[in-house]
Amino acid sequence: MAENMKMRARLAGDIAHVVVLMMHPMETGQRKDPKSGQSFPAHFIQRVTATLNDRPVLDLQCGPAISKNPLLGFRVKGARPGDRVAVAWKDNRGASARAETTIA
Repeated sequence: MAENMKMRARLAGDIAHVVVLMMHPMETGQRKDPKSGQSFPAHFIQRVTATLNDRPVLDLQCGPAISKNPLLGFRVKGARPGDRVAVAWKDNRGASARAETTIA
């Protein structure tokens, strides 16, 4: 995947509103190929983490019941303009991605 995450962070007072779009197929492993009848192998994001200036603020464990290209939104208290927010994910096949943005 060329660009597998898009992220935006905006400040409202001292609370950062972070929105992340993660490009991922999110296959449950229960869907079958109509031609062959074989199940598509499971392929989904298992863990999402986020940091604010390298301090952990989110640790999320996911399962296969999330839609393709999930959109995640969360808020972080105590943020200031110029702070760095980083979000990373890892899937059940070992693939991973990371994105970082600066709070405006």
